[in-house]
Amino acid sequence: MPTIFGANQLDTSYEIANSARFDNTGGDALGGTFGTPTNAKKFTLSMWYKLCSGTTSGGQVLFGARSGNENIFLHESTMRMDWNNASSGTINWAPFIRDQSAWYHFVLAQDTSQSTNSNRIKFYMNGVQITTLRSGVTATYPNQNLETGYNVNGQPFFVSSYNGSAAEINGYLADVYFVDGQQYDPTYFGKFDDNGVWVPVKPGTGEGGTISYGNNGFLLEFKQTGTGTDANGIGADTSGNDNHLAVTNLTSGNITVDTPTNNFTTLRFHGSPSAKGTITEGNLIWDTTGDGSGSARDLRQQAISNIGVTSGKWYAEFKHTEDANGLFIGVSNMSNKLHTEEIESYAYIFSNNGNLFQREKTGASESDAAHGGSSNSLNDIYMIALDMDNTNVYFGKNGQWADGSGNWNQSNPTSAYSISTNFINTDSHGVVVFNCSGSGSSETPAVQANFGSPTYSISSGNADANGHGNFEYAVPSGYFALCTKNLAQYG
Repeated sequence: MPTIFGANQLDTSYEIANSARFDNTGGDALGGTFGTPTNAKKFTLSMWYKLCSGTTSGGQVLFGARSGNENIFLHESTMRMDWNNASSGTINWAPFIRDQSAWYHFVLAQDTSQSTNSNRIKFYMNGVQITTLRSGVTATYPNQNLETGYNVNGQPFFVSSYNGSAAEINGYLADVYFVDGQQYDPTYFGKFDDNGVWVPVKPGTGEGGTISYGNNGFLLEFKQTGTGTDANGIGADTSGNDNHLAVTNLTSGNITVDTPTNNFTTLRFHGSPSAKGTITEGNLIWDTTGDGSGSARDLRQQAISNIGVTSGKWYAEFKHTEDANGLFIGVSNMSNKLHTEEIESYAYIFSNNGNLFQREKTGASESDAAHGGSSNSLNDIYMIALDMDNTNVYFGKNGQWADGSGNWNQSNPTSAYSISTNFINTDSHGVVVFNCSGSGSSETPAVQANFGSPTYSISSGNADANGHGNFEYAVPSGYFALCTKNLAQYG
């Protein structure tokens, strides 16, 4: 059982404001060069990480030192963490990630002066030390008093990459600490709340005490305004050391409000077609390009929100960025396949030709009620307001809502599709999700989902009534971004 600290012992109000989004297809990286260390035998690395769909086979490097093979990395295929030093050893911990839509807190702490092998390298996940190793492997610990390559004067190092251009992570990072000269346990960075959930604490307020960063230490909070080559402040060190990191292929658009203290939904694959496209940029861009060789059935691939809802009122936007044809946007239940050929459709969707469709399986046949509208165009932004309290869904485009007669001329959602009980309950346990779907064998649409933490530039930023999210258009009254803060109140 975890230790549960009393509310009066620690700061319980700390909210992580920002994270940084990385995509391993684009060479995203932060890097620097170590100066003279306080103690080259000791360091602590602490970070929060939200994993996205992996596209590499070797692993995603969370922290790398370039002179050799000094890497701390996650194997996305097996969900295990590794510590690797070129000349001194390798440790492969057992798989531990179970929910790829969740935030996890990692701490890796090194002190080679320790006499006991297993005390020289310690790994913690969500406040608990992981000691179980991957089946079939033997850990090789560094020799006592060895200065490993992780904290050496003149040594290049990278956050989110092996060498600045390879094995980049695909996910989100928040509150990244590097501490020079100390082997800290997780209580310096987090705590168990009254429900036994591991949560972050404000820097310097942990139960372990004040953090001594040492000469090479830094803290990345991804919220500062920078200068010079890092005008967006992504690499800004907020520890007070001014050990700012150089930035590669990252802009202000990579700073997000998806954090461990307010987790926003993203996209994930759904269904079993052989062709599914790709999901990139923090699991917010779904692109079917390259999947044009399969059959029509194979190409009715889908991406859905990884958070489903049974109650509450929720708002989302979707920007159509590739191929004016072949895209369905809407809501569905968890059994939906949107395959006409399979007659298994449970969805309310906006289609590529501008129609709004109700697709619902009834017995052995499918009903398909269309309400015409104007055809879509590239860069259109579709709006969806999902009312699970009254089982209604509303559709809009480019700031105007549908009136139910084929017109997009309403300033507020007033004309609803009534969601049937059959739709909600069939093989779905009442769970409804936002849905993107391809419509045929020749089209290759792409869409950027915005659940409140967009990948694209927002010209008129609009939050919901709770102050959460960043949307292009005004969030309808009573509707909210699909994030954990709002779910706790309305879900």
